[in-house]
Amino acid sequence: MATLKLTSIPDDKPVKLTIDLPAAVYRDLVAYAEAIGRQSGQAAPDPAKLIAPMIQRFMATDRAFAKVRRSPNQPKPESAARSG
Repeated sequence: MATLKLTSIPDDKPVKLTIDLPAAVYRDLVAYAEAIGRQSGQAAPDPAKLIAPMIQRFMATDRAFAKVRRSPNQPKPESAARSG
């Protein structure tokens, strides 16, 4: 069996978002959660818990995004701007 890109879901303090997903994307998300469950030998995780790690992995591997983030003209994130 091929190794999935996501293997565990970290427990972190969440920020609540409400999103609408196309039905096909949701079905794939459920199928991915079931695949994780089968691969780990445990119960499938809640599909909603997969969204954040998937987005995080996507952004971490997006070379264009990394280049933009390294740019000196990149504005500070809101959380850093508020705390500073």
